[in-house]
Amino acid sequence: MKIVVTGATGFVGTPLVRALIARGHEVVAWTRDVSRARLQLPAQCALQSWDAHAPNDPAKLRGIDAIIHLAGESVAGSRWTAARKKEILASRVDSSRSLVDTLRVMAASDRPRALISASAIGFYGDRGDEVLTERSAAGEGFLADVCRAWESEVARAGALGVRTVAVRVGVVLGRDGGALGAMLPPFRLGGGGRIGSGRQWLSWIHLEDLVGLFVHAVESAQLSGVVNGVAPGAVTNARFTKELGRALGRPTILPVPKLALRLLLGEMSAILVASQRVSPERTLASGFAFRWPELGPALESLLADGAHELTFEQWVPRTPDEVFPFFADARNLEKITPDFLRFNVLKVTPETVGEGTTIDYKLVLRGIPLRWRSVIEEWVPGKKFVDRQLKGPYSLWHHTHEFEPADGGTILRDRVRFTVPIGALGDVVAGGFVMSDVRKIFAYRHERIAEIFGTASGRPSGNDGTEHGRAA
Repeated sequence: MKIVVTGATGFVGTPLVRALIARGHEVVAWTRDVSRARLQLPAQCALQSWDAHAPNDPAKLRGIDAIIHLAGESVAGSRWTAARKKEILASRVDSSRSLVDTLRVMAASDRPRALISASAIGFYGDRGDEVLTERSAAGEGFLADVCRAWESEVARAGALGVRTVAVRVGVVLGRDGGALGAMLPPFRLGGGGRIGSGRQWLSWIHLEDLVGLFVHAVESAQLSGVVNGVAPGAVTNARFTKELGRALGRPTILPVPKLALRLLLGEMSAILVASQRVSPERTLASGFAFRWPELGPALESLLADGAHELTFEQWVPRTPDEVFPFFADARNLEKITPDFLRFNVLKVTPETVGEGTTIDYKLVLRGIPLRWRSVIEEWVPGKKFVDRQLKGPYSLWHHTHEFEPADGGTILRDRVRFTVPIGALGDVVAGGFVMSDVRKIFAYRHERIAEIFGTASGRPSGNDGTEHGRAA
């Protein structure tokens, strides 16, 4: 299928795009920031500029089989002022209305066959111990009102003959972001604890399962209506706190009073204190199988080694055999590393790079002069090589370079896994800075490689402004 994804650069959107492409689908990401998306999304993904609040061009949806609509302002991050609440509502309702209005003016034969939209379990409001299924009524409160209006706009597409699915998403657990990313700093320092009594229910889902559910929704032609995007194993806040502390090997003895959260976050504290015991009844009935139905194993899978993971891709109009020699010369690293690192290759042993080669560098990181030594652990000319830090600024640095032939050129794929020194304290203090620096380094590398190998943007462009990847 050819699928449009909005919100493709988000916490859920990026792994979803990767999963769809891995299953052979063509993906077009509609995004506010094409430059950012180019660095974050797979090279095979086509990109189109999109304003969520402006009318859509029906021509962009001709030939599209399905839309997955994830775009929306985060409900967390700042207090819910009147202006902020207006932004949250508009980002979901207005964008959904614009999409459906575009479908309305299209000929029936040209319309996408499915519109799959995110929603949220905020729909149910604060419901205590009540078991909530997709048949349960809407609750009360700001988030319930937003979700009800959001789903209502999406459902209008059903009258046009478009299959619609609304996935009510729970608390998403994944690496380097989402709810778990916000919780980890205090828990890693031993300062985590239950919220209030801890008796309120928390309905969660592993990011991998949520991505799988959206894939399932778009591929299951008989599925329509509402499905709950939560694991079968809802837990109380006290149980979640205990399991997270166990996975991290940290105590969880410092409770957080609800009043303190209310004073700190205002109305937004409802996200943390509401009780929502949600069951994925229709999700399971549709045939979807959760890989991570229980909390303990899910947390262990995400927190096993504490490493951060990033993936970067770009396409260049040269074959792997033409591109690989550039990277086989370790001194070319200086050409694709930003000036602010003051990076120099000091020694390559032996000079002919291969498995077992060690490379010594010097650099300046945030004003601190550093020495770095890495070893080539794996070397497959024209296809792949892997380097690992032996000495340097990280506790772990493992970098896989892949060269995949595509469209007469090559997809360059960098997979990086790293941890910062001083354990949990180092991660809390410096983890965010390191992630930012790594992204800046690879953004610079992306542009320099595009210049060196002869394409300004790193992928070919079409006449309609779409930046095309391999599948577009």
